[in-house]
Amino acid sequence: MDLTRFQQQLKGTSSKARPLPPVEQWNPDFCGDINLTIALDGRWFYEGSPIGRASLVQLFASVLKREGDKYFLVTPVEKVGITVEDTPFLVTQWHREEGESASDNTYVFTTQTGDIVRLERSEQLELRVPPKAIQDPEATPIPYLCVRRNLWARLHQNAYYQLLEQADEKPDEAGTQFSIQSNGITFILGEVSN
Repeated sequence: MDLTRFQQQLKGTSSKARPLPPVEQWNPDFCGDINLTIALDGRWFYEGSPIGRASLVQLFASVLKREGDKYFLVTPVEKVGITVEDTPFLVTQWHREEGESASDNTYVFTTQTGDIVRLERSEQLELRVPPKAIQDPEATPIPYLCVRRNLWARLHQNAYYQLLEQADEKPDEAGTQFSIQSNGITFILGEVSN
């Protein structure tokens, strides 16, 4: 599979002005794996070299599909497997949109590929233990955010710590729980045992 040919097949399928391609409706034949990796730090590599063009990464991210624990880039005529070390997306920025009251505030997250996610439903955020390569010996679960179509993002460490500064702390005998309110819903960001 040639990455340039794959890119040509996608020409015109995605831009910021158009909606994402309907990859969940595309079921082409599997054409094998390609040497494309999304690293733990959110960078994309092809044949061991970083993909430096942000527009190319955004294009490929727009046709990313997950089936079980496997990830694929999909066009209407080809499906190729890729390697994802943890999640395909990494939240690098966030901001809070102020509502009429504190319970109406909404947190908005941006990934390394420019995807924007509004935290509005309880199933969008879950706590997971991070991969061994980036966890400390006393690792506690950290937030992962659903970007779209069963594709998740891990919060970059800086974004996570900045978000924790906004969190409400709720101590009890077992430890302390950290949470935020977004769109009137309470989201747990983490827990620390005593």
